[in-house]
Amino acid sequence: TTHYLFIVVVAVNSTLLTINAGDYIFYTDWAWTSFVIFSISQSTMLAVGAVYYLLFTGVPGTATYYATIMTIYTWVAKGAWFALGYPYDFVAVPIWIPSAMLLDLTYWATRRNKHAAIIIGGTLIGLSLPMFNMINLLLIRDPLEIAFKYPRPTLPPYMTPIEPQVGKFYNSPVALGSGAGAVLTVPIAALGAKLNT
Repeated sequence: TTHYLFIVVVAVNSTLLTINAGDYIFYTDWAWTSFVIFSISQSTMLAVGAVYYLLFTGVPGTATYYATIMTIYTWVAKGAWFALGYPYDFVAVPIWIPSAMLLDLTYWATRRNKHAAIIIGGTLIGLSLPMFNMINLLLIRDPLEIAFKYPRPTLPPYMTPIEPQVGKFYNSPVALGSGAGAVLTVPIAALGAKLNT
């Protein structure tokens, strides 16, 4: 029982860390322009946290439990914004649970092999989470309308959406280039470091 209470506490704090990995990614106004960063940060946070606590208990199902706590916690935040008068779609709740279920399934199917959980399960999270969340974002009615009608009071002035610029940015080569750059930075840096040694 103490172990599971510990997991609840850490999963709640992990959600806060996940939000801090890119606060704007939970909010519809920035969801589309930051999707690459969203995918990297959410996949990493889920894989690291879920694998750690899955191996901590050694019980298949812990990763799904962990993801469920994060989901509930974020839905509470969504409800808080809604209670303040913001629209239902103002906060996009990430889809963590199906990816965590794949991790649990990997751990169970490989007879609790921790290396398989890390390598195979982590890969499945990285492949599935962006797909589930893209479907999730497609269900949002109109992120641009929400961005212009409901700017967040916590945004600094330089991040406040300006209609013509934001409208052009959503389908621009700049957005595509910045996303590709974010993805390619790590392997290129690793290759460069290897060539220098």
